[in-house]
Amino acid sequence: MNLFVFGLGFSARRFAESRRDRFAAVRATVTEADKARALAEETGFTVRAFGPDGADPEITADLADTDVLLVSVPPDAEGDPVLRAYRDAIAGSRIGWIGYLSTIGVYGDHGGAWIDESTAPAPLSVRSKLRLAVETAWLDLGRETGKAVQIFRLSGIYGPGRNPIVKLREGRSQRIVKAGQVFNRIHIDDIAATLGASIDHPRSGAVYNVTDDEPAPPQVVTEYAAELAGLPLPPEVDFETADLSPMARSFYGENKRVRNRLIREELGVDLAFPTYREGLAALKDEG
Repeated sequence: MNLFVFGLGFSARRFAESRRDRFAAVRATVTEADKARALAEETGFTVRAFGPDGADPEITADLADTDVLLVSVPPDAEGDPVLRAYRDAIAGSRIGWIGYLSTIGVYGDHGGAWIDESTAPAPLSVRSKLRLAVETAWLDLGRETGKAVQIFRLSGIYGPGRNPIVKLREGRSQRIVKAGQVFNRIHIDDIAATLGASIDHPRSGAVYNVTDDEPAPPQVVTEYAAELAGLPLPPEVDFETADLSPMARSFYGENKRVRNRLIREELGVDLAFPTYREGLAALKDEG
């Protein structure tokens, strides 16, 4: 069984590296040729360039020799670059399982209420509207070809090298306070476990929320990270006056509590890090 990954980023790389024994070959893309060569040396995977400057011509042949396809490339203003370039190649291949990594942002704002996969998407931002459109395009491909296409809606991703403890150590952390605001999170190892379980139990058209059990206020998570690592807390900053990028500020415009029951009941996933406390405790020493 061969794996192809469009977009060998933080989550997709963790999945491919942690499950490499399952695959005879792992092939993947990044946006630039220099980065592709560097990642090929680091990982031992075959890594191709696929980005605004062009695509490696070998990708089409790779797709013809692929069984499992993971797509972790964000949409652009015109939709999904993968479908635009390779829809026919994928449709005509032997690929049987396709996973598309999306975001819980497609649900929009629910005023802190609990939601699940039965909740109708109502995206607010342009990027989330594009995500939802791309989800639909991949599900359409599955219906048309009989391939098992699954959508994975991820919450805030963290793991080694990318987490609140690292931000505190690097002096990049803010303790932003907005009344009533909560976020869900997910450790990259729990994403990898969910993808692996879905490959073992494919269901065409499935949509899964990949998230932890306990949505929490961001300042509470920062406080816990500081206590674990013995680091000083940054001062509290009111959301209204916080120095945030437009994208970061937009995240605070969406407030919801996301249930993950389906990955447990249908895929048998037992989260290794069911809350931020277990996740951060495991990262305390490794960063």
